[in-house]
Amino acid sequence: MLKSDFRRMYDTIASDSSLKKYISTLLAPGFRAMVVYRFGSWIKTKPKVIKFSLMPVYFILNQRLKSKWGIQIPISAKIGKGFYIGHFGGITIASDAKIGDNVNISQLVTIGEAGSGENYGAPTIGDHVYIGAGAKVIGKIKVGNNVKIGANAVVYKDIPDNAVVVSYPGYKIISYKGNRESLRQ
Repeated sequence: MLKSDFRRMYDTIASDSSLKKYISTLLAPGFRAMVVYRFGSWIKTKPKVIKFSLMPVYFILNQRLKSKWGIQIPISAKIGKGFYIGHFGGITIASDAKIGDNVNISQLVTIGEAGSGENYGAPTIGDHVYIGAGAKVIGKIKVGNNVKIGANAVVYKDIPDNAVVVSYPGYKIISYKGNRESLRQ
């Protein structure tokens, strides 16, 4: 799975040199976040002796990831192959979120828990989904395949396959006075 994550990041980097692309991919915070996540997920599948010895390493790496780049991805989240974080910072994924293959997310994205009673939970996100900057996908909902969620959209209901979701209206002009103080004569 990490190989797919690497390939998705590598393919997006514009460079005339494959060595520069390779190094840029390895240094990208989004790819590093996936290395830490995949490492933690791998540890979970191992015998107790290995878990006991390697889990402190994971916790240190994960804490550094959160404090340095603002990316929080718990190992209990289920994330498919080819996960791509385009821009780092302010990314939070709920511990019981399920994310499909080849999903792209941008900065300031929350995939979080919400609801109450049997409606409480985190989203299930399909394959080939794009989640734009600042978007919030919350609650026990299903987001279909091939969905595009625009910047700053708040998604709290199921979204069918092939949908494009945006915040509407994007903004409202409430004045044409600008930010200047009025001149008194």
